[in-house]
Amino acid sequence: MELHDPSKKPTIKAVSCPSYFAEAPKLQVEVNEEKSRRVDLLQGESFGFLGFEFRRIRSRRGRWMPLRTPRGKKRTALLRKLKLIFRSYRSQPVRDLIEHINPILRGWVNYFAVGHSSRCFSYIRNWVEKRIRSHLARARQRQGFGWKRWSSEGLYGTLGLFNEYRVAYQRTPSSAARPR
Repeated sequence: MELHDPSKKPTIKAVSCPSYFAEAPKLQVEVNEEKSRRVDLLQGESFGFLGFEFRRIRSRRGRWMPLRTPRGKKRTALLRKLKLIFRSYRSQPVRDLIEHINPILRGWVNYFAVGHSSRCFSYIRNWVEKRIRSHLARARQRQGFGWKRWSSEGLYGTLGLFNEYRVAYQRTPSSAARPR
């Protein structure tokens, strides 16, 4: 990935740049012509690459910037996988369930922590917390989610549910050189 700015119009070049096609045989890489396409981000198009969706948006300051978010398919695949785990641990203690899902959540979040993923992370965090709460309620033969019965601090602190849904921001060389 490279950010290219010839005339103040940002574009993202992925596999579609002409020099890549010339260099690909030297690198012993085959380019699938059926899957490769040219995308014009200036026209509002987007493309998916390595689980991320890339598009161009206006920032809060009014500048155009690339947006990199997890693809919806990847989030859906994670939730399906977690749903199967929750079903298989239905009658098991909640600590065993948490021990099983924490590494999956940690790996997924660490992979997608480099983009603009905070909305996706909050959706997943809320989904998992509701599932854990319903698991606890079902174990005590109660209905609902137990919002008053179990605090979030208890779920994340006492039970050890994964809670590090943070996006890793990388400072650019130009922002690091600026005085504060």
